[in-house]
Amino acid sequence: MKGQPGPGAAGTSAAPTARTLVAGVGNIFLGDDGFGVETVRRLTREELPPHVEVADVGVRGVHLAYQLLDGWDTLVLVDVTARGGEPGTLYLIDASNAAGRTPGQEPAPLDGHRMTPDAVLALLDTLCAGTGAAPPLRIFVVGCEPAALDEGIGLTPQVAAAVPQAVRMVTELVRQEAVV
Repeated sequence: MKGQPGPGAAGTSAAPTARTLVAGVGNIFLGDDGFGVETVRRLTREELPPHVEVADVGVRGVHLAYQLLDGWDTLVLVDVTARGGEPGTLYLIDASNAAGRTPGQEPAPLDGHRMTPDAVLALLDTLCAGTGAAPPLRIFVVGCEPAALDEGIGLTPQVAAAVPQAVRMVTELVRQEAVV
């Protein structure tokens, strides 16, 4: 699910714009863990700024970490986020300077099957240190409190009801980032 060409693409006369990647994360076979995937699926129907790319990452966290080496200025991760609230509660978390994200720090053991967003960011820091690439300057998480993460396909009613609001939240966020 690719968006428009990146800044400075051939045939454009506009000044380069900060590039934003919106990545839906989660496993659709674990109930509400499919929240991020469903939200970005619906985001593909929205009219977004041309500098925004929407990607269904699913459980391919290692792929996401390598994709982030392509020079993104902003990353918006969409995922379930258990913080103790009522199921369906949405959170907007600015993880740009999250505690514990220290570039060059000893990496945690890598398990390609359990790449949570924090593990993806830790891997990204390691990859950037090794390649000289720069990680995104701004990192946001649009999270939703899950009701159930049991095996099964489909979101619970509370989380399904939060998806349209999450789409609006992401849409507003990427439009705000376009003017920053």
